[in-house]
Amino acid sequence: MFWPGTLIGIVAGWALASIPGAMLGGLLGQVLDRRMRQRTWRGLFEQLRGDAAVPDEELLFLLLGRLAKSRGRVLDAHIQQARAEMLRLGLDEAGRRRAIDAFGRGKQGGPRLDEGLLQRKGQRPQADGLVQACWRMAWAAGAPGAAEKTLILRWGEGLGLPRAVVLALAAGAESVRAPQTREERYVLALRLLGVDAASAPEEIKRAYRRLISQHHPDKLAGASEARIAAATEKTREIQAAYALVRERRGFR
Repeated sequence: MFWPGTLIGIVAGWALASIPGAMLGGLLGQVLDRRMRQRTWRGLFEQLRGDAAVPDEELLFLLLGRLAKSRGRVLDAHIQQARAEMLRLGLDEAGRRRAIDAFGRGKQGGPRLDEGLLQRKGQRPQADGLVQACWRMAWAAGAPGAAEKTLILRWGEGLGLPRAVVLALAAGAESVRAPQTREERYVLALRLLGVDAASAPEEIKRAYRRLISQHHPDKLAGASEARIAAATEKTREIQAAYALVRERRGFR
């Protein structure tokens, strides 16, 4: 798949000098894509205009993508936390696609991210919400490292927040940390099902069936896409929890 700048370079080069021109144009276009860090036509046009406001949700997922990548590679816990933010915002299918695109672009940072921060400098409610979401992402895969803390503090400063405020906004973010060990996942699975380690298999099965009946998206005919998406995600969590408990306890 060609990125915008690459495709423009190929077409322009072909028009000027056939195959050699297309090859040279493609190479120059790749340089443009890498420098501007754009993968979509929409993003390229907005960046070239220079005056387009960065939407709140785009900025949020640009920041989250950059944070996730700051550990060197994006972990499953980071992806799960990004999905949790999508559910928290009640994004529809189109909104989720835009969020996923921004998350991917955000891994490399770039001027679009910096522009979004500058546009919100001094806007306290929005700034607080962005920083809190960043702390949640930073804690998603365990205690934040120096790179993550440095990014969040720098972004907070860019938003016009005092350092003490940025640090205070981290309160409670550790509660979203993804379980790191199998034992932690087992304990959380029991909690999700509403049972304990001493519960009999039949009791666990009944709890599972009851929860599935309550949350299955098939029961939400006519509901909004956001509610259906939330129910689907909850059903998957219940199914995963039941599978883990069933395997651990050794019953079918």
